[in-house]
Amino acid sequence: MKPVARILGQVVLYGLFAAALGYFSTSPAYTHLAPGMALVKVSFTHTAQRVGACRKRSDEELAKLPPNMRIREVCPRERAPTRIELKIDDAPVYRDVLQPSGLSRDGATSVYRRFPVPAGRHRIEAKLSDVASGEFDFEREETVELAPAQILLVDFDAQAGGLVFRR
Repeated sequence: MKPVARILGQVVLYGLFAAALGYFSTSPAYTHLAPGMALVKVSFTHTAQRVGACRKRSDEELAKLPPNMRIREVCPRERAPTRIELKIDDAPVYRDVLQPSGLSRDGATSVYRRFPVPAGRHRIEAKLSDVASGEFDFEREETVELAPAQILLVDFDAQAGGLVFRR
């Protein structure tokens, strides 16, 4: 093949590639959220309480163990499942039991959920349980005004006292 034909072929192929790239950079149109809608997100990572209480080993138990394993207090590794419940305008929209990660079920639980809602005033109620009994030990309820395209984040922050709503 002659060098002129080869160069011309490359120009045509590069032009087609550039045209396709230009088309797909603007089409099809992507809408993140429908007009007039807001978004409620539940997103956090949390390490729940241990399933059982720590106990102290007796002197006899310690004597039976090798010297490098003689720890007075022993605690179970397993963590309790994290239970979460979310209501928007008194309607339950999300309820789940999240199992701890890890082979010994001793890691954190993570959640990420999105709930589109019409913009306006909404009553948001969130509950979280991180104890073995399953009782909700963290609760938060608030009436919020959401503008179109606004995002409300339901998060867990232990230093702030539990469940928090962030805009």
